[in-house]
Amino acid sequence: MSNKHWPTESHFTDPAVVSKIETEYPQMMEEYRRIMWSQYETFCKKQSNYGPGNISLGTDLTKEEDRKMSLIGLWFRMNDKIQRLKNLIVLGKQDTVGESEIDTFQDLSVYAIIAQLVASGKWAK
Repeated sequence: MSNKHWPTESHFTDPAVVSKIETEYPQMMEEYRRIMWSQYETFCKKQSNYGPGNISLGTDLTKEEDRKMSLIGLWFRMNDKIQRLKNLIVLGKQDTVGESEIDTFQDLSVYAIIAQLVASGKWAK
């Protein structure tokens, strides 16, 4: 796992709290970083497969209505994942697709980051 892009203390708005939590919970924070980098790699692979058009719906997202449509599409994708988690965790239903709880959590997390990229105007830039 490469940390060449891992932020330095100057990137944080509250480096003291980051240092405190990293010191108090080193195993948890190392696992958090491992998960984050794994999701970053998955995101890169999906971008390689699909490109940005699947999120931007073929637009450049410069218009507010295009960003809104993209965010609505992301909401639907995220809702699909929430419904899967409801079935798996709350209702205890077996999955017939082959997507685990962890896979679903990962997808949901990545979609949430994509939504932030769209909302901030950084998608596909």
